[in-house]
Amino acid sequence: MGTFIIVGASHGIGEVTASKLIDAGHQVINIARSENPSCENHVWDAASEDSLPTIEGPIAGIVYSPGSIVLKPLHRLSQEDFKSDFQLNVLGAVKAIQAYLPNLKLNGGGSIVMYSTVAVQTGMGFHASIASSKGAIEGLTRSLAAELATFQIRVNAIAPSLTNTPLAAGLLSSPEKIEAGGKRHPLGRVGESADIANLTAFLLSPDNTWITGQIIGVDGGMGSLKPA
Repeated sequence: MGTFIIVGASHGIGEVTASKLIDAGHQVINIARSENPSCENHVWDAASEDSLPTIEGPIAGIVYSPGSIVLKPLHRLSQEDFKSDFQLNVLGAVKAIQAYLPNLKLNGGGSIVMYSTVAVQTGMGFHASIASSKGAIEGLTRSLAAELATFQIRVNAIAPSLTNTPLAAGLLSSPEKIEAGGKRHPLGRVGESADIANLTAFLLSPDNTWITGQIIGVDGGMGSLKPA
């Protein structure tokens, strides 16, 4: 059984992923602003300039799950909006990977999972800031996958559509909004944390030894289908 670091295992997709890994017998280290009682916990704010906590010994995988949803027309997006999104979504991921890559190498290989969004490949109005930063995550994923393959470290990203998590609470604040959001997807519903966590756990597991450099849509068909 392995040890996995999840940045953001206290809420949403990160929390459900942690539960799945723990149920499978793994140890999970949560690095976040708040604790997960099932994990070893270290406090760190991904939006800050603070250094990450030091973790000793080998780890089998890293998940970077912090995200943001800043939806505004371009004329209402400030430079600070773009900078904040980039800091949280991209620079935070870079810092975490730089901090814990030596631990992955000690393990003799492993897996890194990050998150993009369906809005990168599917143009969506009011998504300029978040799509810009998540587009950078897709480029980072492919570049690192190429760079780290020689170390047997796999790097992939998952691109969800609208998912019922605390982050999306404002968009899914009523049964009517959840129903309306679901109707936009070919499969007729919004995502749940488990939909994304299931794939995350697989990409981290020893069952996945030959998938790397991929951006995988878990989006109810939103990114590639038109409902009949």
